Amino acid sequence: MRRSIVHCGFGLAALLCGSLVAYHAVRLNDIERTNAAIASARVSNVDATVPEARFARAVALARAGESDEAVKAYKGLIEGDRRDLRQAALYNLGNLYMRDALENGASEAFRSLPLIELAKQRYRDVLRDRPLDWDARYNLSRALQLAPEIEQEIEEKEEPPEREQSVSTLQGVRIDLP
Repeated sequence: MRRSIVHCGFGLAALLCGSLVAYHAVRLNDIERTNAAIASARVSNVDATVPEARFARAVALARAGESDEAVKAYKGLIEGDRRDLRQAALYNLGNLYMRDALENGASEAFRSLPLIELAKQRYRDVLRDRPLDWDARYNLSRALQLAPEIEQEIEEKEEPPEREQSVSTLQGVRIDLP
């Protein structure tokens, strides 16, 4: 009796270990497929079923200077289901807009200002979901330095209204400072 219980326990432990090995083998296969898709994203064809490959392709396009194609790829990721890739795509898209705006410089101010505004919006989208993202905060502050908000300028120029001083009608209240 005791011997059969020990054998059953050993059999259950072996079955559990075998199932863990099978699970990790399937995960390893998925990871290898994802890595192969990311590697192929740097070439020409992309495995569109793997979101990481589409993200790697967008990064490669942005680094190659093909901004229009990179914007399309990032927008496709933003509309996707994966929240982590959505956040990274929003942040990278903001960086792409800022990089393009800074490359245009003062010579094409009419083109760089809308790009800075788009970058600010993307950084705000990132901060809306992750308020503690310091990289997005820093980049948003840099974008605000380059193109301050119109409302901020109006508030800075306006003088605060003069406060009216009225005499209190309460008894025993001092009006002057101590």
